[in-house]
Amino acid sequence: MKFDELNLNKSLLKSLDDLGFTTATTIQSKVFPVVMSGKDVYGIAQTGTGKTFAYLLPCLRLFQFSKEKSPQLVILVPTRELVVQVVESVKQLTTYMNLLVVGVYGGVNFKPQVAEVSNGVDILVATPGRLVDLLSSGVVKPKNIKRLVLDEADEMLNLGFRAQLKLILDTLPERRQNLLFSATITDEVEALMNSYFESPVRVEATPVGTPLDNIYQTAYDVPNFYTKINLLTLLLGHDPDMTKVLVFVATKHLAELVYNELSVEFGEELSVIHSNKAQNQRFEAVNRFEKGEARILVATDVIARGLDIAEVSHVINFDMPEFPETYIHRIGRTGRVDKKGVAISFITENEKEQQLEVEVLMQQEIPMRPLPKHLEISDELIEEEKPKQMMKLPQVKIALSESFGGAFHDKSEKNKKVNVRRDHAKEMMKKYGKPIRKTRPNNG
Repeated sequence: MKFDELNLNKSLLKSLDDLGFTTATTIQSKVFPVVMSGKDVYGIAQTGTGKTFAYLLPCLRLFQFSKEKSPQLVILVPTRELVVQVVESVKQLTTYMNLLVVGVYGGVNFKPQVAEVSNGVDILVATPGRLVDLLSSGVVKPKNIKRLVLDEADEMLNLGFRAQLKLILDTLPERRQNLLFSATITDEVEALMNSYFESPVRVEATPVGTPLDNIYQTAYDVPNFYTKINLLTLLLGHDPDMTKVLVFVATKHLAELVYNELSVEFGEELSVIHSNKAQNQRFEAVNRFEKGEARILVATDVIARGLDIAEVSHVINFDMPEFPETYIHRIGRTGRVDKKGVAISFITENEKEQQLEVEVLMQQEIPMRPLPKHLEISDELIEEEKPKQMMKLPQVKIALSESFGGAFHDKSEKNKKVNVRRDHAKEMMKKYGKPIRKTRPNNG
């Protein structure tokens, strides 16, 4: 469907034309009429399907100018990087509209954000924790909010924002439109919708577990970490098609380890991003990768979740993800907008179970390839790969004294207590020389 076939105003159409967009994606064409009808929506869509514009276009079309300084539209996302990305998308679409968009997130000074929001905001993009801060301090007045968007809802719940989301949903006006978008609809996401949404309409762009047709998938059986490093170095050094490569690793520690190993060979071509990095370092890493200054970006799932980076040629699963849905989300970073992409997985023996779970979800096998002949197979293991040895605790014999009698033993003579019936009259006779008798006064 062409954008000019939708009920968009001239301002939005002109912005889309400036961006070079003429045709709506599946999720955009499906979501638009439902949001325009005023119904609650939950959309299932992977990153790269045009999900952000899918909710922004109808929300901006429905936007009504107001003299109020408080926001009409609130968009919640799980990470700071996504806040920046969504704010940029809003600015792209509102070039010819007079409205203010502000992005707020934690981990930075609160006061400048308070000042910016206090100056007036029409659209607020926020992480859940920072929005709770603004609501509890009274900086954001919820009465004017007409629409709430929960983007990457499954990831927000995975990151532990359940309490903040419930607080926000309880605080906002009851009469509002709710829009939720998620790569997967988990039990927690469903429970949230059942509690706060009113008969939401399901809109699905790509069924969960369906790999995109324009992504070529392959995998290698690799024995260990350092052989993975050797294989990745070999591929990056000899494949000219690897122009923009996103490398996913399981943990922050492994991200740093992979970065350090690759930096010897690739230096300035390499960037790394994970939650231990300072905010300015994270933004710089993403910007360098987006601009092509860095050809390779090593990232963890939590940080890279939802980042919409164009023209990623290859996704490398250096480690298989814990959840099979994450694999689908990862490979969806390449092969976008009718372009071909490649997803390559490095799989150790311990990761075979995760591979099987992914294949069951996709209902197809990942094609395996033999290791290159010139690949150097390493015998060295990192700490996580070394077999865990159960250490036997030494048996310590305690020398017991002869008087020790165990947990229950006789008391010393001085501490012994013997119950004796006392003869009070005899004691009084001995002390006073005569018996002491109790007498009653004569009141006669």
